[in-house]
Amino acid sequence: MIQLLFTLIFAEMALIIIFVFKTPLRKLVIMGLDRVKRGRGPIIVKTVAGTVFVVMMSTIYSVASIHTRWVDEGGDITPTDQILLAQHLLEASLMGFSLFLAFMIDRLHHYIRELSMRRKTMEAVKKQNRAFEDGKNGASEEIKTLEGEASALREKIRQLELELEEKAKEASSAEANAGALKKQSEGFLLEYDRLLEENQNLRSQLQSLDRTLSRSDSKKVS
Repeated sequence: MIQLLFTLIFAEMALIIIFVFKTPLRKLVIMGLDRVKRGRGPIIVKTVAGTVFVVMMSTIYSVASIHTRWVDEGGDITPTDQILLAQHLLEASLMGFSLFLAFMIDRLHHYIRELSMRRKTMEAVKKQNRAFEDGKNGASEEIKTLEGEASALREKIRQLELELEEKAKEASSAEANAGALKKQSEGFLLEYDRLLEENQNLRSQLQSLDRTLSRSDSKKVS
């Protein structure tokens, strides 16, 4: 019994030392304890712990009985009772210490798991923040690019508006020139018609003069 308790205590101390240092062996131990705590594992562990606690209380009761008998007998105690008393005290101390170490192992395992989960959560939050910052930077760069394109388009629109104004001025001046040319051509046509009419009048007058002259010459000859 005592050798079994010493073996159990040394195993528990080894587990605690493994928990203290971050090594690959600690991951294996944590995985093993995770499997133990699944399913019926917790019930079995609690049953074993309860049995050890009951045995420890029985041992303590035996120690108390021996001590009471020793007091009742007036301080005389046999060597057998002394050996039993020492053995029971050692067993009770070892069982209590083993239960305490088992409780420490359970708490260490719980806190390590909580710490690892919190670290994973923090890493996930940091990744999300980094992604958000990267997206924000990318969006700001994209906004700057769009603003540059918008300013370039505004400049092109302004240039096109200036060109349109120049073309409108040229068109208006061309229309004015065309109107002036049309008026000039109309004036030329009217002048041409007048001159043609005068030419015809002059020809008719010339023909009438020619006829008159021919008649006068014929009269003179007769």
